[in-house]
Amino acid sequence: MKHTIVPQIELLKEKKLVGMHQTMSLANYKIAALWQAFMPKRNEIKNMLSNDLISMALYSPTHFVDFKPSNEFERWAAAEVSEFENIPQQMETFVLPSGLYAVFHYKGLNTNPSIFQYIYNEWLPNSEYVLDNRPHFELLGEHYKNNDPNSEEDIWIPIKAK
Repeated sequence: MKHTIVPQIELLKEKKLVGMHQTMSLANYKIAALWQAFMPKRNEIKNMLSNDLISMALYSPTHFVDFKPSNEFERWAAAEVSEFENIPQQMETFVLPSGLYAVFHYKGLNTNPSIFQYIYNEWLPNSEYVLDNRPHFELLGEHYKNNDPNSEEDIWIPIKAK
């Protein structure tokens, strides 16, 4: 599938997140287990700012420089909150720092890796930006449908000027 999505460049304000996380790699991808643990408990989160959910990845600075499917990263299932209070058991807090992001509005199967291949192999090298060492995340809003070709999500890639 060929992509030609032009991202919006946005300055993200700091966000407070509450959720669960797990270390994984693409070779040992445990995202389904993470979301299966998170979803039944999400209604215990107080002060949620919306019903949107956040699937966030924390990569080491060399993750994409020396990329291998076995490279480990931390994946989060989370929601944005206004305050860190009454955190549910088994959940933790995370402050997503402010910064510049390329935001790709993606429509299609969430299991199709071609959008990320386009972003990292085509769009980014041909843009005025390089990856910044901040969290990557997908914003899963009301039009997100797991394993549905009509699903929509926003993919947030941290960037800085070359």
